[in-house]
Formats: sequence, structure tokens, C-alpha cells
Amino acid sequence: MPSERSYYDVLGVEPGADRQTIRKAYLRLSLQHHPDKNVDNVEEAKAKFIEIGHAYEVLSDPEARSAYDR
Repeated sequence: MPSERSYYDVLGVEPGADRQTIRKAYLRLSLQHHPDKNVDNVEEAKAKFIEIGHAYEVLSDPEARSAYDR
């Protein structure tokens, strides 16, 4: 069974990345994997889009990120 990827891996950033880097990665990936832009594979794109959003939600909040990093 494969291990789950970290939120840093999902966004393709290093654990020490600043908020601006995390935001840029989120914007780039959310546009790339948006379900409306991937009409050939909507279900996979939707799952990836949700995963990207959740990773950004945690990593963009300093308190949530601190708890996640523990």
C-alpha cells in the first residue's frame, strides 16, 4: 500500500517554503487540475483539485501548518 503524499509533495514545494511560494504553487496547480479544464478525465481532476485545495488550506494557515509539521 503506497504511503500518502505530504501536503508539501502535493503542492510541489519544500517544507521550508514561504507563504508566497505556497500560494504560487497552489494557483498554478489549481488551474492545471481544475475539473472544467480536464473534461476528458473529470473525476481524477476533481479528486486532485480537492487534494490541492486541502493542502493549500493547511499550509497557508500558520497555526494549521505548525500543527501539521509536528
